[in-house]
Amino acid sequence: MARATGSRTNRDERDLALKWSNRVSLTPRILAVNIFALALLGGGFSYLDSYRSRIVDSRVEQAGREVRLIAQALASAKDAKRRDLLVLSLARDTGTRIRLFDEKGKLLSDSKALGLRNVVLRDPDKDPWGLEAARFLDAVIDTVAGADRAPLYRERPADQGLDWPDVRTALSAHGTPATVWRAPDRTPVITAAAPITELGVVMTTVNARDITQTVRAERFRLGMVLLFVSVFSILLSLFLARTIVRPLRLLARAAIRVRLGRAREVVVPRLPDRSDEIGLLARALSDMTQALRARIDATEAFAADVTHELKNPLASLRSAVDGMAAVKKKEHRDQLLEIVRDDVFRLDRLITDISEASRLDAQLSRATFEPVDIGAMIQALLDQREARGIPNGIRIAFDRGPGVELTVLGEGARLERVFENLIENAISFSPPRSLIAISASSDEDYLTIRVEDEGSGVPEEARENIFRRFHSVRPQDEAFGQHSGLGLAIARTIVEGHQGSISVASREDRLSGARFVVRLPLTGRN
Repeated sequence: MARATGSRTNRDERDLALKWSNRVSLTPRILAVNIFALALLGGGFSYLDSYRSRIVDSRVEQAGREVRLIAQALASAKDAKRRDLLVLSLARDTGTRIRLFDEKGKLLSDSKALGLRNVVLRDPDKDPWGLEAARFLDAVIDTVAGADRAPLYRERPADQGLDWPDVRTALSAHGTPATVWRAPDRTPVITAAAPITELGVVMTTVNARDITQTVRAERFRLGMVLLFVSVFSILLSLFLARTIVRPLRLLARAAIRVRLGRAREVVVPRLPDRSDEIGLLARALSDMTQALRARIDATEAFAADVTHELKNPLASLRSAVDGMAAVKKKEHRDQLLEIVRDDVFRLDRLITDISEASRLDAQLSRATFEPVDIGAMIQALLDQREARGIPNGIRIAFDRGPGVELTVLGEGARLERVFENLIENAISFSPPRSLIAISASSDEDYLTIRVEDEGSGVPEEARENIFRRFHSVRPQDEAFGQHSGLGLAIARTIVEGHQGSISVASREDRLSGARFVVRLPLTGRN
């Protein structure tokens, strides 16, 4: 049992050994966990970048389709005047700036030159501070998200249409290329071009501010959600830290004061209102402190009792030794020597029993429990006692009972001491030619051993006192100093160390005598 407990403790220590965080307080740990979850939520800004990219790609495709349709429409114009009217009408309907170049890049028609200014780039220096802040936030988020930065849009000279990459590509490849630019206010500008047979190239330009406005609106909503969740998470983390860290600090402070030797003046909070693990820990520490106080009190009382018990034979021994020098007669000196021998014998027994009693708790805590057959143990004790001889014709009967489970987990030598003390105690109190009855019975959980004698019995008011250390009530005809008063106290300590109990009561058959009852958990219950 001791080895199993030790291995379980080592396993628990390994499970709790978080070397990477063992020097970090609980408060930053709780905050870190919640902030990590917020960081995952903040990753939604990266999603918005991909959302913007999809919108831009969709608008690029739309610009390609529009420029092809415009090219088909302009190809049907017979003269320049009709062509300019058609450019104005199409630019007004599509919301784009339309420019027509010949094959050498010379400007033939421009919706802006014709008086339609539907594509006007904003000057960021003239925008209010709110838009400046929005552009700054856009730049920060784009940098963090790693978004591609479009080239800056710059106007080309009117007669140098070949400087536009879309125009060159449309003339050389006869396709419908499109390019995404960046306006000075960070809004996207989309240009697209398409060839016109025997005429040149038509190019459209649109400032898609609505894309930026849509993305900013979504970022604002996500930012507000993130802000609210962040404030709530931080407050919740601080609340959890307060409800966990504060009581732990109180308990740690109380434990330190107990360690410093102030157990009597320390009140460990039991936290009765808490039913969680912190409450269980508080009550466990409080119970441990009370047990420690009781152990200290018991140690002090034991030391006082030991002092008192040792002083009596020492005083008698000193008196006999001092008186021996003044005694002249041999018979008187022999009497004093007999007193010295009795006192030495009594001191030896006291010291032996005191040594065993003082080490018993520690030895039981380190003991390895194994299956012990109590029936075979009691029978062996009875055989040994009969071999030494039982005085006064006293008889001992052991009734095991049919089918009684007699195996318990324990330390055989200690349990043997218990039953040996009970048998010797019963013999010393039994009248001549009486019967000592030992019986065994069991239920689902416990084995019960009863030792009954026909002596004078134990008064009800003294039944608890006989298990106290140095409390001894012996028969009148017994020689003085034969017992230390620790036998039953040692027996109770051993039995309770095996999670059992021992008690004394009157016999149930109304005969005079005492009945000692020992209850021990059966195998598998320890």
